[in-house]
Amino acid sequence: MSLKNELHTHIGSLRRYALVLTRDPSAADDLVQETLVKAIAKADTFQRGSDLRPWLFRILHNTHISAIRREKTRTEAAPDLPKPIATECQHRQLELKQVLAALDHLPEAQRKPIILIALKEMSYAEAAKTLDVPLGTFMSRLGRGREALRQIVQGVGKGKLTLLKRKGEST
Repeated sequence: MSLKNELHTHIGSLRRYALVLTRDPSAADDLVQETLVKAIAKADTFQRGSDLRPWLFRILHNTHISAIRREKTRTEAAPDLPKPIATECQHRQLELKQVLAALDHLPEAQRKPIILIALKEMSYAEAAKTLDVPLGTFMSRLGRGREALRQIVQGVGKGKLTLLKRKGEST
């Protein structure tokens, strides 16, 4: 009898044992499936002429023990792991990426004032002094930059721009 045919004869008993171990029919099915996958993958290590049943049960048992250890490790590590990002945060991250990509499309004279105010949190006077321009010129560049940025981002939202490319990239 081939290994494949012999495997089929043990599936019922493997499932019963898995059900005893897991006490959950779905988890038992998953455990049996994982056991069979491992058995097929390691079929070359099975010694012909020996009993297949204990070999399969050992694989199933070891697979179950490994799953318990994995779950224990995850449970113990859970307090130390960062909280999953909420859906609303993911939406904000996408918007932020779009805005940052849109910033690359602005001329440097408009981009720098926005970066100094929004990201560096400078006052208008500090930012104007940093760029070595009069406050009125700075305010004008900031206003034009914000409006251009708004237009680019709104264009993305309306489907007018499907992909923002960095300056210097060809289309």
